[in-house]
Amino acid sequence: MWTRQRKSRRYGALIVPALSAVLITYFGYHAFHGDYGINAGKKLVERTDALRVQLAELKQERAALDRRLAMLRDGSIERDMLDEHARRSLNVAHPDEIVIYRRPAD
Repeated sequence: MWTRQRKSRRYGALIVPALSAVLITYFGYHAFHGDYGINAGKKLVERTDALRVQLAELKQERAALDRRLAMLRDGSIERDMLDEHARRSLNVAHPDEIVIYRRPAD
């Protein structure tokens, strides 16, 4: 009759809890800091808000350009628009006008 004698190992009972703790830590970290984590969601909401503000500004700018373009359409050019466009194209001014030079916006 054979008997097995084993030496008692204290660390054997800690393997499963240690692996569980490592896995929970890994997934917990990525739940907050991963590509699809909580912090990434907050950054996405902030970027969405910033892009909505930019979209609103661009829509206003486009509406202003559409209004200016409407003055040039349908064969009915307003005198002010024609005068402004001709002066800008030809780079001329009347003798009694004041010309203010501005640097182009970057």
